[in-house]
Amino acid sequence: MATPIEVAESMYSRDRASQWLGLKLIEVRTGFARMSMEVKPHMANGHDLGHGGLTFALADSTFAFACNSYNINAVAAACSIEFLAPARVGDVLTATAQEQALVGRNSVYDVRITNQRDEVVALFRGKSTQIRGSVIAETEKP
Repeated sequence: MATPIEVAESMYSRDRASQWLGLKLIEVRTGFARMSMEVKPHMANGHDLGHGGLTFALADSTFAFACNSYNINAVAAACSIEFLAPARVGDVLTATAQEQALVGRNSVYDVRITNQRDEVVALFRGKSTQIRGSVIAETEKP
């Protein structure tokens, strides 16, 4: 049976968007993931602040690693975010995703996004649905 770390490493190896954004996988366990991202100059919006869509992308990817940690394919059904403080160029954002409920094939995750000073930048909630298949194919035992 694949461990949450093996699942995350397998997913990350194919996750070109997270790689392109420079997201770093810090920790993963069942129903939990933590990732980080440095806000680079090319990630700034017209107000010279970190673009909210990229903060959302960090939260969404972290949510994805957490809800797929069971090695059952899971996809987002709905997501929302509350921006509470601006991210600035040079900030290192950390997103921590924690499962709140798993009922049947449906789950709810809360993601807290903080900066390097541990100030809350945003709160994200994601709802996922498990679909057919697994991230890492399980081999049958002889």
